Amino acid sequence: MRLRSLASVVICLAGLLLGGGVQSAGFQLQNQTGSGNGNAYAGAAAVADDAGTIFFNPAGMTLLPQGHSVALAGTVLNRSVNLSDGSTSGLLPPPSLSNGKDGGGTVLVPAFYWSYAVNPATRLGLGISPSFGNQTDYGFDFIGRYSGHYAKLRQINVNPSVAFALNPQWSIGFGIDYAQNDTEFRQGSPLPSVLANNDVTVKGDDHAFGYNAGLLFRPQPGTRLGLTYRSELRFRLEGTLDSTLTPTIDNHVRARLTTPAQVSFALAQELSDRLELLGDLSWTGWSSVNTLDVIDRSSGALLNSLSYRFRDTWRVGIGMNYRYNDAWKWRAGVAWDQTPVRSATDRTMTLPDSNRTWLAFGARYAVDKDNSIDIGYAHVFFAGAPTERAVKSALGTTVQTVSGTFDARADLLSLQWNYHFR
Repeated sequence: MRLRSLASVVICLAGLLLGGGVQSAGFQLQNQTGSGNGNAYAGAAAVADDAGTIFFNPAGMTLLPQGHSVALAGTVLNRSVNLSDGSTSGLLPPPSLSNGKDGGGTVLVPAFYWSYAVNPATRLGLGISPSFGNQTDYGFDFIGRYSGHYAKLRQINVNPSVAFALNPQWSIGFGIDYAQNDTEFRQGSPLPSVLANNDVTVKGDDHAFGYNAGLLFRPQPGTRLGLTYRSELRFRLEGTLDSTLTPTIDNHVRARLTTPAQVSFALAQELSDRLELLGDLSWTGWSSVNTLDVIDRSSGALLNSLSYRFRDTWRVGIGMNYRYNDAWKWRAGVAWDQTPVRSATDRTMTLPDSNRTWLAFGARYAVDKDNSIDIGYAHVFFAGAPTERAVKSALGTTVQTVSGTFDARADLLSLQWNYHFR
């Protein structure tokens, strides 16, 4: 009953509170646990020191103690995104328009994990967390509104899992991903005769199924190697396109969105009875996100097209854990995350992504043998992000080019409660 109540709370929080930003490349949410935030998620597929391993490598559940293991986490994410306009040319908005307000915001990202030892070699688990998400809102005054001034993507993942210890060295794990995706996008329509009132809103939602799998290898005491794969999720979004120009008409639309697959290789190496070194190398198949075409469901006509042209990316992380005493464990980590955005011409207003570097630290405090608390803080440094984004008319001609540079930053503060019971 306690587990069911906690899971219900997390689903409600994920639906109501998520929406402020993304902290892995593209619109992926890396911040799945409070413990991992303290290491910049370095070596996450090999750490396996709480139930949050369900997301990063389900095979890690075999290292958890007998009985029930629960992890309840929340990350407060503060993100700032501002455009310094350069020499935007072509069709210019009315004089009252500006660079817009800060497009970021502050949100809470929750997560819930539970693992149960059926027997010494078998584990069952469940994870509930937002796996992808983004919200950017510059306001309708934004000078780049014809390219987009508001976007929200929310994807909640429910991940039942199972793991088996094959022998003292090898463990395997598998999971099913059920995800619900809700997407909304708003942009001005570049029609000179109605510049003051020309907003278009596209909304869509769908659910999809995927899977994840992991291996955990312990070649010698103190060494853990993790390898994990998470599949693509393919959504057929269905919803509406509304325009302030025709407020009484709702176009019923559809669009296809494929969130990327990911592979991660990780290491956790004990250098002494107190010090542990962590590392990971991860690949994400962002080329699955190319163009989001909005199609009229009745006629099959193309109503809008959102071009991203993403490329596949790499991430590398290095971290450490230091056991100060029986009660305290200190954490630290750095990571570099490559952006899927190819060039300034591909950088959109509502997802102005760039290469980023994580700097993180945190701690775990063991309250007693069954309860512990993790706290983690990370600052994310974004590289400069120039944009030369062209706005096309319905005939395919360029009517405006938004020129400028985005300045972004992010801070993440996480808290996690770990609980074990029989």
